[in-house]
Amino acid sequence: MRPALILAILEREYQSTREGHHTPVMLWGPPGIGKSQMVAQIAARHDVRMIDIRLSQMEPTDLRGIPFRVGDMVEWAVPAILPNETRHGPDGILFLDEITSAAPTISAAAYQLILDRRLGEYRIPDGWAIFAAGNRQGDRGVTYSMPSPLANRFSHFEVETHLDDWVAWAYANGIDERIIGFLRFRPDLLFSFDPAQNPREFPSPRTWEFAHRALQKFQDQGEMLLGTLQACVGKAAGVELKAFVDNLDNLPDIDAILRGEPVAVPKETDLQYAVATALVGRAIRARGGADETKVYGHILDYAGKFPQREMGVMLVSDMQRAVGEKLFALPQFAQWAKHVADIMIFDMWKKPARRA
Repeated sequence: MRPALILAILEREYQSTREGHHTPVMLWGPPGIGKSQMVAQIAARHDVRMIDIRLSQMEPTDLRGIPFRVGDMVEWAVPAILPNETRHGPDGILFLDEITSAAPTISAAAYQLILDRRLGEYRIPDGWAIFAAGNRQGDRGVTYSMPSPLANRFSHFEVETHLDDWVAWAYANGIDERIIGFLRFRPDLLFSFDPAQNPREFPSPRTWEFAHRALQKFQDQGEMLLGTLQACVGKAAGVELKAFVDNLDNLPDIDAILRGEPVAVPKETDLQYAVATALVGRAIRARGGADETKVYGHILDYAGKFPQREMGVMLVSDMQRAVGEKLFALPQFAQWAKHVADIMIFDMWKKPARRA
């Protein structure tokens, strides 16, 4: 399932805790595709605490607590890591990450916590959601087969990579536009992982964020940049990204486009992707400014100049996801939409109709 849908499910599951309809959610997927980050996004969106518990690093007593004697009775000291309304707040997310890497003796200790929201006398506060994530057995990680009693305590979702969803996230989080443009040009490299080869470094949403950081640190040190990019996303992808970045010296004048001056569209496909992503980035930076409408209009004008109109559709779609529906009110949008109407109608015709 694509990340945008997973986020919508996590959002609804979080909101359902107070209504008494919450079901613990298990996210499955290979390493580096953003499972943990999606859970963190939900916590950040609601400004609540996320307690990240790695069962693979724990002993059963770490979760169950330590027994101590009180008179003729034995009670259990509740671990401080578990959600507590006084310390952590009435609402939040209990996240059991890497749960498939936990030994069966550890995961068994979590059965009651996950399904019944309690351990002995301890109870998880009503406003806390329970999410978990883990790798599949074929992903070459340290994983155990999830016991049926534990699996039956979750609703299960397989997380897939989806370029449009990643691009929307990348723009929202300030990822270097050169990375976004490169992956628009080479979408198959968003995630490329072969478990049989067991690579140390490989392209994934996580490692492209690493590559973004490498560009900020080493872009002025050519000899070091290639090595650091390869260390993040692998040798082949690193070479391709470096060549893409080097070719951006031939990029048209972005400022001239934003001023509405006549600027030719580059013939090279990689530069067309780079121009499109750079323009989306500039639209985001113009949002809320005095020249916002003027900038958006000039970008829409330029979107109609691409020889392959699908490139303009990609540009406008990314810009709309980034800055909102205010684009629709601009006269330039109506002109551009008329220019690409046949493409949009054909795309809708290709999609299977929904059954009633």
